[in-house]
Amino acid sequence: QLQLVESGGGLVQPGGSLRLSCVASGVTLNYYSIGWFRQAPGKEREGVSCISSSGGSTIYADSVKGRFTVSRDNAKNTAYLQMSSLKPEDTAIYYCAAVSGTMCAMIPSLYNRWGQGTQVTVSS
Repeated sequence: QLQLVESGGGLVQPGGSLRLSCVASGVTLNYYSIGWFRQAPGKEREGVSCISSSGGSTIYADSVKGRFTVSRDNAKNTAYLQMSSLKPEDTAIYYCAAVSGTMCAMIPSLYNRWGQGTQVTVSS
């Protein structure tokens, strides 16, 4: 059974960077697309980015485009979210999720495997 574990969150100053990791266990990630989502207090979960199973296709939310980069290393069964030029409004719990198939979409209901989340706080 596929399990996902996120790490890499923390407290960072505005303008700083963090790299989140999403490590999969139980099955190989080769056949899964990965989505990154976030949820701030009092707000709905929103899509941040996703990457197809091969890594050849990526999608970004407008709010993070040009600042965040999604990638994956299927040999390590790991996906990453590199976050740069962080803003206070990026503060949220970040989740990775997986769905079998080759294409990705930033629709939470499509994903059937979720990690526990990692807190990202951007504050001076």
